[in-house]
Amino acid sequence: MRNFEIPTRSVTVSRDAMAATSHPSATLTALQIMTAGGNAMDAAIAACAVQCVVEPGSTGIGGDCFALYAPNGSDEVVAYNGSGRTPAAMTPEWFEERGLTEVPRQSPAAVTVPGAIDAWTRLHADHGRLPFADLLAPAIRFAEEGYAISPRVHRDWSLEEELLAADPTAARIFLPAAHAPKIGEIHRQPELAETLKRITAKGRSGFYEGPVAEDMVSYLRSLGGLHTMEDFANAHGEYVTPVVTDFRGYRIHECPPNGQGIIALLILNILSRFEANGDPQSPDRLHIEIEATRLAYAARDAWIADPDTSDVPVDELLSDALADRLAATIDLSQALTDLPPFEMPLHRDTVYISVVDRDRNAVSFINSIFDCFGTGLVAPRTGVILHNRGQSFSLKPGHPNRIGPSKRPLHTIIPGMVSHNGRIEMPFGVMGGYYQALGHANLISKVFDYGMDLQQAIDLPRMMPTSDGTSVEVEHTIADSTRAELERRGFTFTPSQDPIGGAQAIRIDWKNGTLTGASESRKDGIALGV
Repeated sequence: MRNFEIPTRSVTVSRDAMAATSHPSATLTALQIMTAGGNAMDAAIAACAVQCVVEPGSTGIGGDCFALYAPNGSDEVVAYNGSGRTPAAMTPEWFEERGLTEVPRQSPAAVTVPGAIDAWTRLHADHGRLPFADLLAPAIRFAEEGYAISPRVHRDWSLEEELLAADPTAARIFLPAAHAPKIGEIHRQPELAETLKRITAKGRSGFYEGPVAEDMVSYLRSLGGLHTMEDFANAHGEYVTPVVTDFRGYRIHECPPNGQGIIALLILNILSRFEANGDPQSPDRLHIEIEATRLAYAARDAWIADPDTSDVPVDELLSDALADRLAATIDLSQALTDLPPFEMPLHRDTVYISVVDRDRNAVSFINSIFDCFGTGLVAPRTGVILHNRGQSFSLKPGHPNRIGPSKRPLHTIIPGMVSHNGRIEMPFGVMGGYYQALGHANLISKVFDYGMDLQQAIDLPRMMPTSDGTSVEVEHTIADSTRAELERRGFTFTPSQDPIGGAQAIRIDWKNGTLTGASESRKDGIALGV
């Protein structure tokens, strides 16, 4: 039971259906779709389309999408990988010839072919119920008629003014009066509205062929990109088999590589080697979580890549032997100093959506343009923000995640599902780029190790190990005494410049026939049910 004297919010509880997103308009849209006869997949797609308009810094149709789907509450979870590929002409030598040692953010080299629309149309065709036009109608209305700027959206937007000002179309659309719109101002995206209408009329081909694709390709090529119309026409996602581990009697389902969901499972496997008792924010517990994350992320940066082009050791990553070996290295008296010197990328922007309908179809759905506003490049006639997912590639010779032709990068966005006794227990997800694997493990541990409700678990202070030795990025809400003790053990802390991550989750109570949901307090969103 939460302490009602502490300023926070209660979990949302309902009977028939529920949605949790990071924006109120998206959550309301999902409920409206379900009350109009749509199912959870319809609701998730419609909510995501709305967020592509009202949270333009966090997501867009020029990004990628992953989803987990549990039909009728079954634990036979369906996984879809909607991540895009590099142009067929892209090679490591292209960067070497230009003297580049990393993929620049605001460049066509950072743009892989967007996978989101392909994912939406395929998932809707296979699992949706309402006409696709009904799902995009709310987003089109917001783009045409305007939407009010919410507080977190304004904050993130204002931090990217310099990036947006560097692209003529981005500046025109997203910096009216030469600055980011303020809280409560109305913003419109008419070009995006027309693009969404074309997708409504033509489906997948309305994005990957014809005028919309031509606009994106011609703009990228004008900047020196290698993209072709064939790259867009050939874009496709795929159904994949989830990777799974057991944690405290529950089954945790994630999408397999090229995503980092398997690393969330590795962290949980390491945590399962330790007893969970007492204070979940104690120095000992946080010490274990930090070290488990550092070890698992070292494995991630060494091994996770596109399985179509590299041999990703899935069985090894999920093995008891690896979890035992890594857990045995953790010393509660001092921080580990001997980690493999793997590269560590930074955390980014995304939206995550959790939906359960009256038939207990459950959807875990995530859509991203990576950094806030992605590359900051916007296709001039269609208003499509182009993501910078290509920055997740390595340029290191011999690395399995080295950039190459028609290749998918190591991917951060990871929807999650929990099942128990043959039925789905909880669709869940955590936003925040490379934080997400740690975020998944933290949320699951706090709920199933410590018995916290979803909102309590989401609201806890967060920390994130960085690539700089024993350095840890930390929110200011971590107790001073805890931080002092961890510093004594050899960790160093840097204040986080941004709130770390974001989460949504819905838990199914099969006994009572009810739903309990929560939405990230660090964002603008809400969980609502009927």
